[in-house]
Amino acid sequence: MALQERLAKFKQQQEKCQSTLTSLTSRAGSSKAAKSHKAVPAATTSSIAARAPAVKFSNDTERLQHINSIRKAPVGLQIKRVIGVLLETRQAFTPEQINEACYVDVKSNKAVFDSLRNNLKVHYDGERFSYKSKHDLKDKSQLLVLIRKFPEGINVIDLKDAYPTVIEDLQALKAAGQVWLLSNLDSQEDVAYPNDPRVPIKVDDDLKLLFRGIELPRDMIDIEKDLQKNGMKPATNTAKRRAMAQVHGITPKTKAKKKQRDISKRTKLTNAHLPELFKNLNVPDS
Repeated sequence: MALQERLAKFKQQQEKCQSTLTSLTSRAGSSKAAKSHKAVPAATTSSIAARAPAVKFSNDTERLQHINSIRKAPVGLQIKRVIGVLLETRQAFTPEQINEACYVDVKSNKAVFDSLRNNLKVHYDGERFSYKSKHDLKDKSQLLVLIRKFPEGINVIDLKDAYPTVIEDLQALKAAGQVWLLSNLDSQEDVAYPNDPRVPIKVDDDLKLLFRGIELPRDMIDIEKDLQKNGMKPATNTAKRRAMAQVHGITPKTKAKKKQRDISKRTKLTNAHLPELFKNLNVPDS
């Protein structure tokens, strides 16, 4: 209310200044006409007043109008503005400090105050407001401890707001071989998995050959069904993804089969020193 009164008072002062300037211009024109003893048309006085410079609003007026537009905005927009300040600074603010930082009058607006106090992203201790992330982390060591508590993986989107440099720390942990960052095919979001270097796993060559010798179904849906039969939850949902693609009119892309080139006498055999690689190939004699 005080802001509206200040704006109205300032506008009255501007109008008074404008009228005073116009009257002064008119008087100057009249005195000049009296000295020259010539009749001055009425249009001359009006043209002089028209050429008089208009009084412009000051920067303070623009600032007050900006503050007024913020405080008249919907409650949701004001809350978003406050949360943005809390997230960027990671500091605790009193209602007065919030008003100074982003012009949201939390103290005088009960709807804004109650919505901010009950927001899941905001912590209120009875005096100050601060940003509340999903996981209370401070540094890279705490981040690693948290990821190791989730052997099935934790979504990176749930870690992004923990502290300002969390993404850089995730990349550092990945480079050090302490975590894995894999993409989820359904949500296209990265998932962080723990990789404890104290537990190295050595796989026998026979087991590798057995694993590579298993022929998988060509359709991803059949693979997901086999996983479910064996009590495992697939990381993908191909049926759902295909149904959504049909709803939106997206045709699945089929990979073009590469044409296998036959080896002829013109083919350059760079591995001629390994004849066992070519014993089953019919290469014409040169």
